[in-house]
Amino acid sequence: MSRNKSKAKKKRLAKENNSAKSAPRWASLKAFGLESAGEKSIKPRQDRHWRRDDTDE
Repeated sequence: MSRNKSKAKKKRLAKENNSAKSAPRWASLKAFGLESAGEKSIKPRQDRHWRRDDTDE
């Protein structure tokens, strides 16, 4: 019976994601996974790399 549960959950989260003025990041995160949530985010997480971030080289 609970075959479509996750699909319904994703659908609900996607709807929540679209209806909210500034969509909470976790909503897109739960619905679409980390990558696309980062793309959709208003303030995307800065990519921190220990080597690349060195500005005083």
